[in-house]
Order: sequence, then C-alpha cells, then structure tokens
Amino acid sequence: MLSAPILQSAARPPRWLDQVTDWLGLGDRELTGKLLQALIILVLAWGAIQILRFFARRVERAAHRHGHGVNRGETLARLVQSVGAALIGVAAALMALNLFFNIAPLIATVGVAGLAVSFGAQSLVKDVIAGFFILLENQYQLGDSIRIAGVEGTVSHLTLRATVLRDGAGVVHFIPNGQISVVSNLTRTWSRAVVDVGVAYAADLDRVMKVLRGIIADLGKDPDWSPRLTGESAVSGIQQLGESAVIIRAWVNTQPGTQGDVKAELLRRIKSTFEREGIEMPYPQHVIHLTDERAAK
Repeated sequence: MLSAPILQSAARPPRWLDQVTDWLGLGDRELTGKLLQALIILVLAWGAIQILRFFARRVERAAHRHGHGVNRGETLARLVQSVGAALIGVAAALMALNLFFNIAPLIATVGVAGLAVSFGAQSLVKDVIAGFFILLENQYQLGDSIRIAGVEGTVSHLTLRATVLRDGAGVVHFIPNGQISVVSNLTRTWSRAVVDVGVAYAADLDRVMKVLRGIIADLGKDPDWSPRLTGESAVSGIQQLGESAVIIRAWVNTQPGTQGDVKAELLRRIKSTFEREGIEMPYPQHVIHLTDERAAK
C-alpha cells in the first residue's frame, strides 16, 4: 500500500501549475474552468471556419450555375475563405485571451499603433480598395489572360492586395492592385484570332480573299479545331498598301484563351495553301538604278 505522503504528492498538482495560477491570480478550479472555456471557443471557431468553407463552396457552385464561370466562383470562394478565416481566428484568439487577461489596454494600444501605421500605409489601403472593385466588377478572374501595368500574362492568384500573373515565359509578376489603371482582358467571353496576310501587288485580290474564306471554312469543319471556334469570322479586305505588299486582314472568333493556337494554325494553312495555289507572298525588295556618267555627258 502507498503511504499517505506518497498519495498526497500524487494528488498535488505540479509546481509549474501552481506558478501559473499564482501569476494569473486564479485558483485551480477557476483555471480549469477557463481552460475549458478557451477550448470551447477554439472548437467553435474551428466549426465556424468549416461552415465558412461550406458556404464558399456554395458560392462557387452558384456562380457556375448562373453562368458567371468556374474561375469567378473560385476567386470569390478563395477571398471569402481567406478573409473570413482571418477574422474568425483573430476574434477567437482575443476571446480566449480575454478569459485570462484584461485585453482592453492591449486593444487600445493596438488601435493607436494601427492609426500610426495607417498614415504610412496609404498605398496598402489603395491596393485593398482597388482589389475590392476588381472583384465587385468582375474585371478578371483566375485563369484569364490580361494585360495590366505593362505586363501580359495569365492570372494565377488574386487577392484584395495584389494580382499575380504568369507570362508566356513562365515568369511570375506580383502587381499591387493600386497600380492598375487600365485592364485589358484578352479572354472575356470570346477572343479573336487576327491574321494580316501580305500578297504581291500583281495578285488577283478577289481570288486571294476567296481562298482565305475557303481556308477559314475548312478550319471550321475540322473536328480538331471547330470546338475552339465560335462560328463568326470574316475576311475584312485590304488593310494596308505596304511598300512591297498588299495587306489583307482576316479574323475568326475563338473560345477564350485559344486565339494564339488558332492564329498559328491559320498561318500554317495560309502558307501551304498559297504555295499550292501559286499566290505569291512577297518579301521586301529594293530597286537600284545605275547611271553611266559618261553616257550622260
């Protein structure tokens, strides 16, 4: 059997717990109760974040169902999750700390410090406001190809503060939203592949335009390429009279983001068809006139 001193030492709480309770000015039972309350707050915060994620997924599905696109829904869902989780986490932490400390002086200190920092964070506020209106007006979404602040690329990440683009070379650009003054969205609803073709001045232009219409029609009938086209196309005629060529413009509307591939295929077909049809695609030429000075005398 255990002796009484051993039983008393086993039932006695550890010394570090006595030090904590003395420092907080709490009894053992009161400390246990507050720890239990803090645990409940953390569990409720975790549950609130899970509910937030559920509603974020609902927002994503609703955006897709109403025709706003998967990318817009994903963008909104990420924003709701990140901002909401941060707010819930901060609120839960403050409530848990308030069980053990009087956090009113801490909040007042943070408020004064935040006011001081805000004077030096005007650009950050500008970025957040600009990001809010970008999302509200749906100027672009994740996956869109855009041109902003002199940079062109695909939107890989979007927050209230910044937009992240990855260009064609794989370089990632971080652009604060406050620096965005003009947005050029290259993949909104539909895109357009525009091809300018140069032919010799001696070419039969009516025949050239007829051949171009045939090339576009064949592209629309190709099962590998027709899903990328929206059906609207045109050979708009003479675009420019160049130094050594007549420039004829043709275009075809495409699905968003596919205009580059469609344009490359159009150029390939135009070159091979013109070679087969004997239509000359000229290159710059220079004519040099030589004068015999002795004959001139």
